[in-house]
Amino acid sequence: MTTIEIFNHDGRINGFSVSGHSGYAEAGSDIVCAAVTTAVKFAECTINDVLGNHANTKVNEKEPRITLTLPAACDDEDAVQDVLNGFILTMLSLRDDYPDYIEVMEV
Repeated sequence: MTTIEIFNHDGRINGFSVSGHSGYAEAGSDIVCAAVTTAVKFAECTINDVLGNHANTKVNEKEPRITLTLPAACDDEDAVQDVLNGFILTMLSLRDDYPDYIEVMEV
């Protein structure tokens, strides 16, 4: 199962962590993992490359886990929060479509 943890502090989304494999299909053919990976990469590229922020991204291939953490302040905070809200909505939609393979929680 893929677990998505959303980091929220006082109403500000500070980032997220995605861990595990969905188990929907074999590695390389798993559309659920591919969808999650694409959404993670989209959020990271939009926040850092398009909006010019410096979110910290850590990849741990042994677990597997990827974590994105925002700096204390972002140049365009509203846009960054919009991107992260879009990410959350995407993860919730995937969870609704594949409830046995994705878990989303706020921490």
